[in-house]
Amino acid sequence: MSIASLFTTHQQLPEKYQQMDENEMKERITAIKQQMGDSLFIPGHHYQKDEVIQFADSRGDSLQLAQVSAQQSARYIVFCGVHFMAETADILTNDQQKVILPDMRAGCSMADMADDQQTEEAWEILSSYYGDTVLPLTYVNSTAAIKSFVGEHGGATVTSSNAKKMVMWALEQKQRLLFLPDQHLGRNTAVELGVPLDQMAVWDPIAKHLEYEGDRDNVRIILWKGHCSVHENFTVKNIKQVRTNHPKMNIIVHPECTYEVVQQSDQSGSTKYIIETIKNAPAGSEWAIGTEMNLVNRIIKEHPDKHIISLNPFMCPCLTMNRIDLPHLLWSLEEVQQNKSTNQITVDDNIARNAKLALDRMLSLS
Repeated sequence: MSIASLFTTHQQLPEKYQQMDENEMKERITAIKQQMGDSLFIPGHHYQKDEVIQFADSRGDSLQLAQVSAQQSARYIVFCGVHFMAETADILTNDQQKVILPDMRAGCSMADMADDQQTEEAWEILSSYYGDTVLPLTYVNSTAAIKSFVGEHGGATVTSSNAKKMVMWALEQKQRLLFLPDQHLGRNTAVELGVPLDQMAVWDPIAKHLEYEGDRDNVRIILWKGHCSVHENFTVKNIKQVRTNHPKMNIIVHPECTYEVVQQSDQSGSTKYIIETIKNAPAGSEWAIGTEMNLVNRIIKEHPDKHIISLNPFMCPCLTMNRIDLPHLLWSLEEVQQNKSTNQITVDDNIARNAKLALDRMLSLS
């Protein structure tokens, strides 16, 4: 398989931006947005810092932002998120549009836990075990190369909102499924559908080994050994502390959390589900939220009529997502203002074609 992306050489942030006053940066960004008008579009992921999200033309989850970007006439899409999100935007936008990532170091540890070589190796071994009985699914939080692999092999992408529907679909197509790259979303979704844990195995891409005790013919769900480094830090101990200190508090978590945490919480759901649930909750209600800290803090600010805390009081924001900051955003905007494509994300045509197959299969079912 060819490489996932071809992009301009990563350039370091010029020193002048690191020394610039915050108010000056905000004024410059505001001025550029006004000057460029419809030729510029800035999507901002929910996990972005407030200093960045305030300039977003649209905020949302990764796929939603890529879809919205594709609906724009803007020549430049300055994507405030992480690398795989910008790849998806490039796949869905047209050839005249350029997708820019303000800082190429903004990646995703989960997406990096599955690369195309590892997936090819896994597929070869699993095929030797199970023949043509496995269908691959990948969370949208994955590289373009993984989406392409899945599309090429008849599978589809999933989001945390439609994972249940997509896993049901996959099990109607084949006897088994391989779920990449987040084992927790895959496990939590399958359990919700009634698949017992003893019918789930874990594929370790480093050891190239299927972790399972018993007759492997009983396996229906093969979970890739990957996880979100943020959501895996919410623990059962955190839940016990909340139950003790705030007995009336509702606990709501993202399904990227571990099985044990999801099982002991009151509710679980996508970022959109969490946002809407808190929004629609009655004044005075109490909530402990298990998701990324920038978003939790924003929800707290937006709902002063409710008592809201993070499920883990020592949780840090997503470190890779936080690489996008005011200096990098301003730098990107001043570059595109001069028609420069610094840090442009360009997905190889063959990769993009098969990745879009995986995305389209999902969208046709959603």
